[in-house]
Amino acid sequence: MALLLSLLCILCLVGPVIGQDMPYEEYMAQIQACPKECRCPPNFPRAVYCDNKDLKSIPKIPPHTWYLYLQNNLIEVLSADAFRNATQLRWLNLNRNKITSEGVEEGVLGTMSHLVHLYMDDNLLSSVPSSLPASLEHLRLSRNRISTIPTGVFIGLEKLSLLDLQGNKLMDDAVTEVSLKGLNNLVQINLAKNQLTSMPLGLPPTTTQLFLDGNSIEKIPASYFKGLPKVAFLRLNHNKLGSSGIPKNVFNVSSILDLQLSHNQLTEVPLIPSGLEHLHLDHNKIKRVIGSNVCPVSVDAIDDSINESVPRLRYLRLDGNEIKPPIPRDVILCFRLLRSIVI
Repeated sequence: MALLLSLLCILCLVGPVIGQDMPYEEYMAQIQACPKECRCPPNFPRAVYCDNKDLKSIPKIPPHTWYLYLQNNLIEVLSADAFRNATQLRWLNLNRNKITSEGVEEGVLGTMSHLVHLYMDDNLLSSVPSSLPASLEHLRLSRNRISTIPTGVFIGLEKLSLLDLQGNKLMDDAVTEVSLKGLNNLVQINLAKNQLTSMPLGLPPTTTQLFLDGNSIEKIPASYFKGLPKVAFLRLNHNKLGSSGIPKNVFNVSSILDLQLSHNQLTEVPLIPSGLEHLHLDHNKIKRVIGSNVCPVSVDAIDDSINESVPRLRYLRLDGNEIKPPIPRDVILCFRLLRSIVI
């Protein structure tokens, strides 16, 4: 009787599921192939939940799985055998395991020709995995032990838009034009909390969000952003940047909207580009703000109307410096769209 009731409950759910995108035969095969260590919700049959199970190895994955959750386990090896039938995977979460680079069997990821999201944060990888599928759009590898990016590892990944490598052991010679070759459509790259001492080379011109917090960068080359015409969000908090390491017009890039330079060693406010909307300069060594030095246009040339010539700055953070209020009048006249100043 209990078995009959279970079957009736499943059949109640089958109707809506089949009506969406899964034939009855596939549905039944998926439910029946669910590993005993995992959970396969009847109303979400393409998802397999194997997280938080203290698994040391990956069970065989059902053939019609799209979403696979394996985070928070003790997995050390990605075996080809476990994924042999899982050719339809779109989303794979392997965060917080014990996977090493040697434990990623050759070609195991490349066979996942539909994979879009791959999460391998908080593992023991020493290099970026090779043979990644061309379908990949998001690759998260933060908080591993990655010190090398194999040459050519990104070639063919034309759809990759997000690359997260924060919290690794990457040095300047690991992040180069050669190692990043192939990232032709990258939008966001996170290289925060690595061991960089200079601005990374070879970033694709499509880069919109660049995160470099928590490195040891001391200077920015004068023409650095000429190769990054779309960069809009730039974070350089917690580095070793002094005012002498920032050329006067280095940030004069029309695309930059949000610039973060908190917790550095600046003694002056850099020239603020007209299009910038948010500027974080807290916890530096700045003693004063001189409007004529930071305003991108002549204060005398700004009339009372709000037009395209008026600088767009809306938020300015200056706390943690040696500045004493009030803010000079010429600064207020220049940045008349300011809505918040923290001092």
